Amino acid sequence: MAMAPKRIKHRKVQRGRIKGNQTRGCNIDFGDIALVALEPIWLSAKQIEAARVALNRKINRKGQVWIRVFPDKPISKKPAETRQGKGKGAPDFWAAVIKPGQIIFEIGGVDLELAEAAIELAGSKLPIKTKTAFRHNVE
Repeated sequence: MAMAPKRIKHRKVQRGRIKGNQTRGCNIDFGDIALVALEPIWLSAKQIEAARVALNRKINRKGQVWIRVFPDKPISKKPAETRQGKGKGAPDFWAAVIKPGQIIFEIGGVDLELAEAAIELAGSKLPIKTKTAFRHNVE
């Protein structure tokens, strides 16, 4: 089951735009190593899940993984070959709004070489540029 909110206030939301850099959720608070987004994007629940599965497989489900983002924005889509007008399309998937600097995953409890390889693999599953960040008191 893909990530989605249990209940929401509004079924459809306006698109909005992603301006500026992330100011919250950009410190490594839980693990020792983190995956940081460098570009703005709507990250779908499927993309987050694909990266998470790759991450967990790489570290053989040892240690601990924190997912720091949650897809709470419904993205709607009109059906193919539909004329304009007739209202907004039905919700298609859920997305997390990602700004540059947002931490997406954190890993702790495994050795740093393995954790770094896992973070790189998870970053390769995502359609944006990412970087690896380390906690200051580690290494």
